[in-house]
Amino acid sequence: MSSPLPAEALQAITKTFIIAHDGDNDAALAQALVYNAGRLAWRMREAGLTTEYKTSVSDVVTAADTAAEEFVATALRTLRPDDGLLGEEGTAHPSLSGRTWVIDPVDGTYNFTTGSDYWCSALALVEGDPDAPDVLHFGAVHRPAMGYTWFGGADLATSIDNREVARLDSPERNVTPEQTCLAGYLHPTDIADPTVAAAYTAVVREFATVRWMGSASVDLGTVAQGNIGCWMQHSLPAWDLLPGRGLVEGAGGKVVQVTAAGKRWTIAGAPASVDRAAEILGAID
Repeated sequence: MSSPLPAEALQAITKTFIIAHDGDNDAALAQALVYNAGRLAWRMREAGLTTEYKTSVSDVVTAADTAAEEFVATALRTLRPDDGLLGEEGTAHPSLSGRTWVIDPVDGTYNFTTGSDYWCSALALVEGDPDAPDVLHFGAVHRPAMGYTWFGGADLATSIDNREVARLDSPERNVTPEQTCLAGYLHPTDIADPTVAAAYTAVVREFATVRWMGSASVDLGTVAQGNIGCWMQHSLPAWDLLPGRGLVEGAGGKVVQVTAAGKRWTIAGAPASVDRAAEILGAID
């Protein structure tokens, strides 16, 4: 990866952040972290980056991903030393407190590398195993191109820049599939798999339209805002799911998981749409 941020510069940025946020509670700290991680990645992209490939042309990483994750992880190791860490780019730190911060420094990296604005920095705080947490305290998601930050959890009303969003379980927002859009993602290899494609198609045909944009946390923030009624994707790692799940739950939405066509699907959004999608998938296997 070319154009990495010099280690001294990253250390200085991180040290300044730690000093400024030493007294923050968890909610304020999380929002400050995703804001600063997103802005760091944005600035690095503007300065010029090359892309490395993990498993395919669409599974990518840049120096901005690793720098942003290192910034978040180093700050948390200092400010929350007893908490665990789990990051997409390899950060792994055991928890002494039972709590773990789950880090996605750049969610939507393929979009990020092509110059798209549909990406974010995301963070979640959980109790227990991040793959099956006992408690999801909250998710925090910052979308740099738009300048706003979503924050929320099951016991924390979801907000966008500290303004609460309307609840998804209200009569006006609790839309059924034919009234709304289904977002999410299906990899080309899934489309080529008749069993998986059939399961997805059985759900999507119930909806008015469909959108695939390539960042789960931005998608789920948009669902929490009520701009999209429902979202569905399978086989999600913790960093792709938990920040956005917190936002949806904090907005009164529903998040369920259903096994169908050999995959574990997550469905999130307005309860009426989620219930119908889950009913369809549940009848497949």
